[in-house]
Amino acid sequence: MAWDFSTEPEFEEKLAWMRGFVREEVFPLETLDLTYEQVKVAVRPLQERVKAEGLWAAHLPPALGGMGFGQVRLGLMHEILGQSPLAPVVFGNNAPDSGNAELLAVGMEMSGDESHRELWLQPLLDGELRSAFSMTEPNTAGSDPTLLTTSAVRDGDEWVINGHKWFTSNGSVADFLIVMAVTNPDVHPYQGSSMIIVPVGTPGVDVVRDVATMEDPGTEYGRFGNHAEIVYTDVRVPVSNLVGKEGAGFALAQHRLGPGRIHHCMRWLGQSRRAFDMLCERAVSRYAHGSTLAEKQTIQNWVADSMAEMQAARLMTLQAAWKMDQEGAQAARVEIAMIKYFGAKVLYDVIDRSIQVHGSLGFSCDLPLESMYRAARAARIYDGPDEVHRQTVARQVLKGYVAREVPSEHIPTRRAEAQRRFAGLLEDLTVDA
Repeated sequence: MAWDFSTEPEFEEKLAWMRGFVREEVFPLETLDLTYEQVKVAVRPLQERVKAEGLWAAHLPPALGGMGFGQVRLGLMHEILGQSPLAPVVFGNNAPDSGNAELLAVGMEMSGDESHRELWLQPLLDGELRSAFSMTEPNTAGSDPTLLTTSAVRDGDEWVINGHKWFTSNGSVADFLIVMAVTNPDVHPYQGSSMIIVPVGTPGVDVVRDVATMEDPGTEYGRFGNHAEIVYTDVRVPVSNLVGKEGAGFALAQHRLGPGRIHHCMRWLGQSRRAFDMLCERAVSRYAHGSTLAEKQTIQNWVADSMAEMQAARLMTLQAAWKMDQEGAQAARVEIAMIKYFGAKVLYDVIDRSIQVHGSLGFSCDLPLESMYRAARAARIYDGPDEVHRQTVARQVLKGYVAREVPSEHIPTRRAEAQRRFAGLLEDLTVDA
């Protein structure tokens, strides 16, 4: 099977423009420690330039104001955007808004309800509203969403929602939440959950706190990128706030998570490349024990290993994106699972080596490496922990094998079979000898 990751020359020019734009216009904003409101103001003129280049919200179809790019082209874009946490905001495809916009679009197509376009989707695309995805619960395993306990019970023309969520990213700055809840506990969990839009100001929505993490142990409430803990107590919203169809929660989640994991992995490659560039720059600049670090074999091994691992992760991710474009997310399930855990480890290892090469400078806050390192640790947990993705890969691979009492490569058994098969030849050879 031939894999083709090539793109048109015109798109390659767009990618070249993006590289320069992100480096020259977005990187400098990282150092200013802006509030969420200040970030929105600062990036507005940059967003207009992105729109003028035809690169705004490129993950969405043209009918929704996007570019309708396939996963390969989106992946190549995210490789560049992943270098900076602000770049996806500038390009209109930052999580969780980008995934939620796709959810709303798929839900509209599924249900035929166009009211969500004007109420939620278009304001989200225009940057007038912010959203959050509320699924993870503190008392159930996030790796097994069939254990969800948050419920939504229909009462006339309303859903009544009760539950406890946390790690609802951007929940404290969002205007509306997409809540995953059990709407029918009497069927299989895969058919019993739904997604419902909940405006943050709805009575009964209690945004308890922003959860401090290793990435941001000194978190301040209401900052963009935080992860909120939310309690829903008898929250009432219209039945029309249902996303898609009742019971379609898992189907919608998979639609959101498949492309999202590809984008994560490509963004990690952007982060990896930034850390790698710092590693190499330090290696050729720092002199110690009679030579530059670049002349030390250990450092050379780190450079070579990092380059090989990044290239492997890149090709794996592009192949997964290509397969999704050609055959759909379900057909690329194994490839997506592989890149999730493999890419997360590459990201972590490359940043770790770069910190080590920089010594105390890398450990300090004078370089972005320490914050990159803390953020990278979470990559092995969110969107499914590494262990779950490894299990997915192993189960799918093992389906192609059957149990045998005698191993298929057992040499005595193979020899006996070969002797039976080639008995005539062996007899002729013996006679000739």
